[in-house]
Amino acid sequence: MRITQPMKLKCNKKNKKVHSTLLESDILRRESITNPTSSSINMNNNNNLFFSLFLLLVSTLSSSSLARVPFHTNAPSGDFKNTSYATHARHLLEDNESRAQKIVDLARGYMTNADLETAIKEFGQRCSNISRIYSIGKSVHGVPLWVIEISDKPGEEEIEPAFKYIGNVHGDEPVGRELLIFLANWLCDNHLKDPLATLIVENVHLHILPSMNPDGFSLKRRANANNIDLNRDFPDQFFPVNDDEDSRQPETRAIMNWLRDIRFTASATLHGGALVANYPWDGTEDKKTNYYGTPDDDTFRFMASIYSHSHYNMSSSKEFAGGITNGASWYPIYGGMQDWNYIHAGCFELTLEVSDNKWPNAAELPVIWRYNKMSMLNLVASLVKTGVHGRIYSSSDGRPLRGFITVSGINYTVRAGIVFADYHRVLAPGDRYQVVATMPGYKSKNTTIWLDDGPMTLDFVLDPEVSVKGSVLQNVYDCNCNSKCRQEFVQFLWGGHLELYFGFILMLGFLCILFQRRVIAKSSRAKRTVVV
Repeated sequence: MRITQPMKLKCNKKNKKVHSTLLESDILRRESITNPTSSSINMNNNNNLFFSLFLLLVSTLSSSSLARVPFHTNAPSGDFKNTSYATHARHLLEDNESRAQKIVDLARGYMTNADLETAIKEFGQRCSNISRIYSIGKSVHGVPLWVIEISDKPGEEEIEPAFKYIGNVHGDEPVGRELLIFLANWLCDNHLKDPLATLIVENVHLHILPSMNPDGFSLKRRANANNIDLNRDFPDQFFPVNDDEDSRQPETRAIMNWLRDIRFTASATLHGGALVANYPWDGTEDKKTNYYGTPDDDTFRFMASIYSHSHYNMSSSKEFAGGITNGASWYPIYGGMQDWNYIHAGCFELTLEVSDNKWPNAAELPVIWRYNKMSMLNLVASLVKTGVHGRIYSSSDGRPLRGFITVSGINYTVRAGIVFADYHRVLAPGDRYQVVATMPGYKSKNTTIWLDDGPMTLDFVLDPEVSVKGSVLQNVYDCNCNSKCRQEFVQFLWGGHLELYFGFILMLGFLCILFQRRVIAKSSRAKRTVVV
């Protein structure tokens, strides 16, 4: 929600200065009449005053800083791999004192880090049947990065997609941490009576990290305690900001390790300073501001539109058509978390700007929550209300295969899960897709589907590239003849081969009889010869 009062204050100040300037001009004119020799000097002073007035007017019309903040550089266009420049560019300037004091005043009514930790732990106790509380690491100052998992079976592996919300990536954008606590409590209070809440709790593993940057929040600034912008600290496909993982910030490493442990299907981070749903890519190869979409551009636009059109007024934005924007088209950034999720973790992430003001008055938080509630819920629910879902099996023994899912024409691969070999492929509805399942050592399979507005279940059973006989014998060899392999070997020997064995035995018996009769005949001839 946009706060207009600060702008009014600026206008009042400007009017006072204009009035003062006019008075000064009038005095100068009077002096020029009485003292003609000083008229030229007074005219110069008058021009300087009008020039100052022009600068003041321009400054009052300048827009406030946005949550993403463009990546400013004075380096040559081809110097992206300059390590010293990369390090310098990631450090931010300290907030000025007046702005810091303003933020301190606005912070009243927001939860402190201690308040947030208490709220999370109390939620875990109150809603223990559908939640678990865990930490993914600590900040520079040692503050735990607490996560709330919401599910009907929290902490258990299921054939369900996982979604994560992350708030407070930037310390001076605290709206997200408050909204995520609102969201968790609403799901707890309504999962037994609201169909949408029930759908999410029973079919999705929702993970909520209210604050990724608690140190920045307590310091009332954008960056973390080391003065690093965490949304510029991830590995980048174009700009090698930080190739050494050990040199990354502890909050960044915590996120990266988190995604190694949990296979997230989709994600969103909550920011402030604008009102728009942003989707990747965030950076461009030529470092220019232009539209640069991922291979899944249609799907990302679909996801962003779900949030925008479910919002109270985001989709009616005059600045962003439909309330959505491609990050690189807005302005490029490098080292962002959004692009890293898609490239390295198989996770479709959006960057959501949920409030025009970075740090609105705390009294406005309930209104901002009402404006964003359905957007936050519908984005999570879309994982099970759309897309293609299924599992991959082996035809030889029926065991799950952790194979790969691709879609023809889209250069992107989704991998099945370890335990159940389940996959969850987000796709924009209303189109025809050829879905392909592959696994090393198995023949690939594909099928063409028409994806409407609902979800589709599509399982794949892959055939081994070798024969069943070779597969079973190889299994017997590899497993050192344990009981299961011996059973498979016996089934191979007897299952479906009894007729062959019986015919072989009959033939062998017939040959034995013929051989015996021939031996007897030779023996009789020998005896007759001896007698003779």
